[in-house]
Amino acid sequence: MSGDAASFVGNIPGHYDRELGPMIFVDYAADMARRVAAFEPMRVLETAAGTGIVTRWLRDLLPRGSHITATDFNPPMLEVAHARFEPGEVEFQPADATALPFRDSAFDAVVCQFGLMFFPDKPISCHEARRVLAPGGRYVFSVWDAHRHNPFGRIAYETVATFFPTDPPQFYQLPFSCHHIDPIKQWLIDAGFSDIRIAVVRLEKQIPDAAAFARGIVYGNPLIDQIRARGGVDPDRVVNAVTAALHLEFGADPGRMSLQAIVFEARR
Repeated sequence: MSGDAASFVGNIPGHYDRELGPMIFVDYAADMARRVAAFEPMRVLETAAGTGIVTRWLRDLLPRGSHITATDFNPPMLEVAHARFEPGEVEFQPADATALPFRDSAFDAVVCQFGLMFFPDKPISCHEARRVLAPGGRYVFSVWDAHRHNPFGRIAYETVATFFPTDPPQFYQLPFSCHHIDPIKQWLIDAGFSDIRIAVVRLEKQIPDAAAFARGIVYGNPLIDQIRARGGVDPDRVVNAVTAALHLEFGADPGRMSLQAIVFEARR
């Protein structure tokens, strides 16, 4: 993973799951799980599973008897995920998506929602996904489109920067750093994938509570560690400023915002 920007530890997983999950992840998780379930894989690996938001949908939509292995680089994220499942429903295992601890051809599908951006060697992660797929298996993953299509990310970055004008925290650049389609397509081709399909998925999302969303924006990812490392600013002041910026951009509660992701499907 890419240094401290991929370190989702401490209290971060709880905020991520409670405050960001319902706002920016759950709808895309449902869409991704439906795409995967459509080809009825029986052995599914999820990388960068986080707190299990996609995993929950996979559990509900995959064929009876299928086996899900959910992995993440950060064990604290998987601890939150594990608590949402009954014993035996899902196998959880910490793993690095650029060096997967699984044998060749072990899975029928590899799934990854909004994880690629955090992998330090993205081409290698594509090779690893193909390696662990059985012939004919599918790799289904998504990335965020650019800030201009996801204004919450731009608002977060610009608002936090007003508190640290000489050294702005960079976290909210990273999740939106893989919006160029051609390089990703080339990584897949170089890894040996074929039948590559790409979909741009746009959503309109209601913001019932901008303050809660703002809290997730600040506390639900490594941005909070970057703020604390710089010092001199109470993170709750940042939350209040982000709340005000969300209201200004999207209106009073309930506001509405657009989200846009790019979904890739490729076959081994």
